[in-house]
Amino acid sequence: MPSSQEQVEALLARIDEVDQHTNAISDLDPTALEQARELDEEARAGRTRGPLHGRPVLVKDNIDTAGLATTAGSLALADNPPRSDADLVTRLREAGMVVLGKTNLSEWANIRDSGSTSGWSAYGGLTRNPYALNRSACGSSSGSGAAVAARLAPFAIGTETDGSITMPAAFNGCVGIKPTVGTVSTRGVVPIAPSQDSPGPMALTVADAAALLTVLAADDTDYAAHAVPGRLAGKRIGVPRKAWGYSAVADAATERALSLLSAEGAEVVDATDIEAMASYDGESELVVLLSELGPALADYLRTRPGAPQTLAEVVAFNRQHSDVELEWFGQDLFEMALGLPGLGSKEYDAARAACLAAGRDGIDQTLHEHRLDALLAPASAPAIPIDLANAEHHWGGCTETSAMAGYPIMTVPTGLVHGLPVALCLWGTGGSEATLLEIAAGYEAARDADTGPLPEPTFPAFV
Repeated sequence: MPSSQEQVEALLARIDEVDQHTNAISDLDPTALEQARELDEEARAGRTRGPLHGRPVLVKDNIDTAGLATTAGSLALADNPPRSDADLVTRLREAGMVVLGKTNLSEWANIRDSGSTSGWSAYGGLTRNPYALNRSACGSSSGSGAAVAARLAPFAIGTETDGSITMPAAFNGCVGIKPTVGTVSTRGVVPIAPSQDSPGPMALTVADAAALLTVLAADDTDYAAHAVPGRLAGKRIGVPRKAWGYSAVADAATERALSLLSAEGAEVVDATDIEAMASYDGESELVVLLSELGPALADYLRTRPGAPQTLAEVVAFNRQHSDVELEWFGQDLFEMALGLPGLGSKEYDAARAACLAAGRDGIDQTLHEHRLDALLAPASAPAIPIDLANAEHHWGGCTETSAMAGYPIMTVPTGLVHGLPVALCLWGTGGSEATLLEIAAGYEAARDADTGPLPEPTFPAFV
């Protein structure tokens, strides 16, 4: 392994060469080389802090880094850097990792407007997919996914409320994990909804993602110890077919994945749909998210003096700077949130109960009824074309149920179709990350023996 300084120098050169195409990085940390040199000195003195000592990591730009811009993509937060690190950044530093910089994202983690374009923010601009520069990097952890895929860093942190790690991982051909809500601290992370928000790791391999989760998690679990092949025998994996069908090519790749899992000893159980979702009204999650948004955001903004202090003030800021902030799309979700009754209301309580019934109860009932360890479905269709002028085309996905439950979900690439990545998602009950990692690592090893890992992106202008 090269020294930390050599790793950082090589990545800075790579960023200088490549990120003009992807625009994945919003800011570089000017102290990155200094961090690396200090960590090298510690290593030479025999004071290695852990398995990821000296390894560089990129952090999504809605996660506080002391003295370094943390904007959630908005100009409203651009001039007031946070005074302290988020808890998870403290854990990265304590593990001896080098904070290389910040990654671009969908502004306000894609909760601002229903017609937004994933990967665009007023502060960071538009992130592009390294597998095809006319294709979306998805969101909201667009820059984190694109940066890992483009080999701008071996590790990145994303955040997810519903799909914001798992979908960018799918579009960009990397591994992404949203842990059970509460496993990773959200203190110092710009929120959407505390009942569903979670930071999580993104990396090229299951083992690397698991090693980063070990650092991030506050539960002292060695997740990396579970990210090893050879543990598929006896695992029962359910196939909820109603979560399929968004893309024929993604479905076909996932069918092949099921065959590989079965050949390695896993038991594939078909037609294990989450029946509770059949009666779900489809609107309750949005009520929950928007009801929690205002109070949670106000709590966070109090840590950023000089910035707007409430959601209403953010809305006003956007109107005052509409030439930049509202150039491509509006803020109808923010405005809707201002009109909701909020926490403690009958509307919120009913919506939250509906989400838990469809999500948490639905998953647990399905796992119990079929004696399953996990559920598996295609992650999404391949990356869609970028279109700033029109509302984004829906690409499908299977994240809603686990999101409403607050349960873990992870993405593993299955291959390339027409040069674009496709992937599968695994999800299960709360606290099942170790089991999901064992299945993911077993599948990844079988995939690599069959077709090999995904080729590196070549940054074509058009696919």
